[in-house]
Amino acid sequence: MLLWGLVLLFAVLMSVPFLVPHCGFFALFGLVPLLCMERIASMSGVRRVWIYHYTAFVLWNAFTTFWVCNATVGGGIFAVLANSLQMSLIFGLFRFSRKRFGGVLPYIFLAVLWIAWERAYFDADISWPWLVLGNSFARSVGSVQWYEYTGSLGGSLWIWACNLTLFGMMVALSDGTWLRFNAKAKTAALSWLLLVSAGPFIWSAVIWHNRQEEENPLEVCVFQPNIDPYNKFQALTQQQQNSIILEQMETALPLTSRQSGEGQDMTAPVLMLTPETFTSDIVVGDYNSSVTWRRFVSYLKDRPGVNLIFGASSYSIFDSPERPSHTARHLRDGRWLESHNSALMVDGTGRTEIFHKNKLVVGVEKTPYPAVFCKVDDWLGGVMGRCVGQDSVSVLHCVSPKDTVAVGCAICYESVYGEYYTEYVRKGAEVMAIITNDAWWGNTPGYRQHLSYASLRAIETRRSIARCANTGISCFIDQRGVIHDASPWWQKAVLHGKINRNDDITFFVAHGDITGRVCTFVAGLLALALLARLLTGPRRNS
Repeated sequence: MLLWGLVLLFAVLMSVPFLVPHCGFFALFGLVPLLCMERIASMSGVRRVWIYHYTAFVLWNAFTTFWVCNATVGGGIFAVLANSLQMSLIFGLFRFSRKRFGGVLPYIFLAVLWIAWERAYFDADISWPWLVLGNSFARSVGSVQWYEYTGSLGGSLWIWACNLTLFGMMVALSDGTWLRFNAKAKTAALSWLLLVSAGPFIWSAVIWHNRQEEENPLEVCVFQPNIDPYNKFQALTQQQQNSIILEQMETALPLTSRQSGEGQDMTAPVLMLTPETFTSDIVVGDYNSSVTWRRFVSYLKDRPGVNLIFGASSYSIFDSPERPSHTARHLRDGRWLESHNSALMVDGTGRTEIFHKNKLVVGVEKTPYPAVFCKVDDWLGGVMGRCVGQDSVSVLHCVSPKDTVAVGCAICYESVYGEYYTEYVRKGAEVMAIITNDAWWGNTPGYRQHLSYASLRAIETRRSIARCANTGISCFIDQRGVIHDASPWWQKAVLHGKINRNDDITFFVAHGDITGRVCTFVAGLLALALLARLLTGPRRNS
């Protein structure tokens, strides 16, 4: 029962930071019960220890991401079991390394291998990096202002360092090693524990109190139409949905205000946002055929300097005797269709820019390894999504007679990928927009977790964010990751405010994920050392 108690304690402690605001610090000791379970099981000669650690990871994943089942039961169960399996395999490699390595080396191997896996997960074709350890502090932004140097994997390293230090001291106390330490050794150990646990908090506090956000505002209007995605077209036609947004636009920015110039500079740019996949009538390159596009452009025609980003399920049409790509779907003889999840920037002149979401949700939007699985999907009747993203990030431009502002627009899931997100800034983004539709998950922790990850992106890049969500939560996020003017959940809302532009480049944007690269390198070296021990060295009694 002790082992199962430790398994449950681990799952609870590691879930709290993702479920309860301002509780990121739980992660600094949340891994200790799992490490204790493994040590006790090994010393007691318990067999099939994998059952305990796999169960621990299943519980952690289930407690924190059960809400995926609201959108797709099969996908949610698969995400929990598959993600837990990968975590368990890493832990199994750590247990195996303990039979060949002595001292602290297996624990170092565990930490760097875990972070290397988290980094690899960001680029994998089947990717679910929701529970990256560094994300534990997404709702405790005052503690991780230093993410502008390390990104979220720096937080993962911090969590491992704290847990391993605390676990090491517990082992030293339990086996009597601590009593054999001299005064200098005890002082060094306690000093290290204090440094690794409190140092990052102090560093973050210094950055927090010394960072001043320069006033360089962009006026922004965010529209939350609150349309149920499960009943989107049965309840409302696209024209009715367009009317909802246009009514909200008039509330936020009436024509009389733009004509008279009351309280505003008529030549200054204004950015308006609608949610992800708001419309589905966009054909790439033939925008005039879209009723939605025409209505929006007509509305903006008398509002110079006002620009609109709206989300769309868009399509590219190809004329070809043969399938132009693995992801293309057959329309009729000689015609093929590719789908995209897109963001379009338009203004009253009809100027149109488009960006296609690159980080796509597997199964729902994306068929992984399309050369293989698109054939399987054809055989199943076309049940998987086949959206095609851009090869690289591009920015959109908010244009007025006075100025042009480069805007990066992350679409939904893209705001989870830290290093990918920095590409918008490298391409010149001065502010960021996030458009999303989190309604699929219902009133669960899912949409709150997704919102909180945007705060980490703001810290890493020091770019203000205007976030537009179909049913909530829409908000503005400043360059310290603090959320302002958050809208209510599952209500119509209009937000009208300002976010500050910035063209400074953070260390993380300039140099990328150094933490992940170093840990990957060290993990590779230790894996080679383990292989060499396996081939040449005697087995060690653990």
